[in-house]
Amino acid sequence: MSPPKTDSPATGRPPSKSRGPRQSPRKQGGVLLEPLTTRASSITRALDQIGDKWCILIIQEVFWGINSFSGMLEAMGVSRGVLSNRLKWLQSVGCLRKRADEENPGRQVYHLTRKSIDLYHLALMAVQWEEKHHPPPAAGRVHLFHSSCGHPVSPRLRCSSCRRDVDGRDVEYHPGPGATRDTRDKKVRRRSSLPASDVPSEHSVYRNLINLVGDRWTANVIALAFHGLHRFDEFHRELPVATNILADRMRFLVEHGIFATEAYQQRPVRYAYFLTDKGWDLFPYFLSLLQWGDKWCDPTGAGRPMCLTHTLCGENLHGEVVCDHCGEELRAHHVDFTIGPPKKHRLA
Repeated sequence: MSPPKTDSPATGRPPSKSRGPRQSPRKQGGVLLEPLTTRASSITRALDQIGDKWCILIIQEVFWGINSFSGMLEAMGVSRGVLSNRLKWLQSVGCLRKRADEENPGRQVYHLTRKSIDLYHLALMAVQWEEKHHPPPAAGRVHLFHSSCGHPVSPRLRCSSCRRDVDGRDVEYHPGPGATRDTRDKKVRRRSSLPASDVPSEHSVYRNLINLVGDRWTANVIALAFHGLHRFDEFHRELPVATNILADRMRFLVEHGIFATEAYQQRPVRYAYFLTDKGWDLFPYFLSLLQWGDKWCDPTGAGRPMCLTHTLCGENLHGEVVCDHCGEELRAHHVDFTIGPPKKHRLA
């Protein structure tokens, strides 16, 4: 895939610098929202809904079966105010549903919805990346077991057409039917000063990935890098973010081994940013996020803003997360897990 020089990766046209007229903020789910006009993107839409460190951790806890306010408070080490705020937000975007506990009607518990259950493949890709690049000690290692075929499983992302594993370097991007512009709601929040690695949850099995994707600007920079963007000004044309914030995120990604730099100009020195192998290995996670956004985050019904082609087979790319033993697509109710000592649980 050849890197674009000035054209937008999503449309092939020079990007517009207009951010749209400034409008008054409003509140949704306890969060202050500021309207913003940007290029339509399913990844951006998905990040607007769940691309927050605490939102990711909450959904993770509910997947593991911790679904009460007090249980999450104890497991996550989050303040009551932040937890309450994020729970309201996740309900407002249809990712959680609150109801009375069947065994204790006086207690309210939170349940996943069809929308959030579809994040399961995202979670599997997160675990795979974490296991490869930040393997935990034996006591914290996750072991997955596919009950359908009776074998341990290492999830893999493959092309549904040719059934070969998908590498982000074998993908081309084209405008889709929904390649328009969005008037989005930008959440007015500060980046959490607490690294995900310091969150005391015993179930935080992809702490390092959360540090990357739990901040929308960092995640957006990674997503744009898959399109072949390399230079600071290219990223800035696509992202409505202050230069100091963008510079901070670029530096963060270099420090964490996602980007490598190469000087392309002297006096002053300017650097191009290139994905490392560790960075490219994030592609399965981002493809799963893109497909989730295509399905659940289309406010107009216009269709996908972007279509992907798998260059190895020439077909439209649809990724599916499958068992490496039997090849069956993995479903939450068919995968058991153990953490550390070999005691089976059901992830549901």
